[in-house]
Amino acid sequence: MSDFFETFGQQVVATSVWEWLGVALAIAYVLLAIKENIWCWVAAFFSTAIYTVLFYDVNLFMESLLNVYYLLMAVYGFYQWRFTGRKGNDKPISRWSIKTHLMWIVGLLVIVAISGYLLDNYTTQDFAYVDSFTTWFAVFTTYLLAQKVLENWLYWVVIDFVSVFLYWEKGLLITAILFAGYTVMAIIGWLEWKKHYEQQKTT
Repeated sequence: MSDFFETFGQQVVATSVWEWLGVALAIAYVLLAIKENIWCWVAAFFSTAIYTVLFYDVNLFMESLLNVYYLLMAVYGFYQWRFTGRKGNDKPISRWSIKTHLMWIVGLLVIVAISGYLLDNYTTQDFAYVDSFTTWFAVFTTYLLAQKVLENWLYWVVIDFVSVFLYWEKGLLITAILFAGYTVMAIIGWLEWKKHYEQQKTT
């Protein structure tokens, strides 16, 4: 246990100012998203810009590419929440059928297998299959969040939990702890949005 705290202390000291800023903005993004606050997309834009560079520097190329996608989705999400709702930024929460979700999950797992194989055999990518899993499912789930599909939070619970292992192994300790917090926040997000969804149905 003492070794863990010693390592933790060293990691905290070694954590760059940019990573701390990325963490702070990422937390703000999730908390604002739970509250359905449109400014979550602004926090997401700047956080992902930082993480695009951080992940590239530690050879997590898929994660870096994912954050480029997040940049674009931050703009898309802001537009969706601001201009496609019934009252400006009051875009209603929706749900997808289990059949639709299963179709997407199967398709995504095929893509994960293919990209994992290619990265594992033809690049210097670390944890190719795990990184591919978190990347492709996060691409899909970010779209669900932008569309305010309730089940997005259930996907995030799984993605964030798996990401804890990935970032811990790559030495991004603060980011690993962040994603452990994300896992908890995703559960809270699910409960909060589900409550709001039920309220929508009664009004």
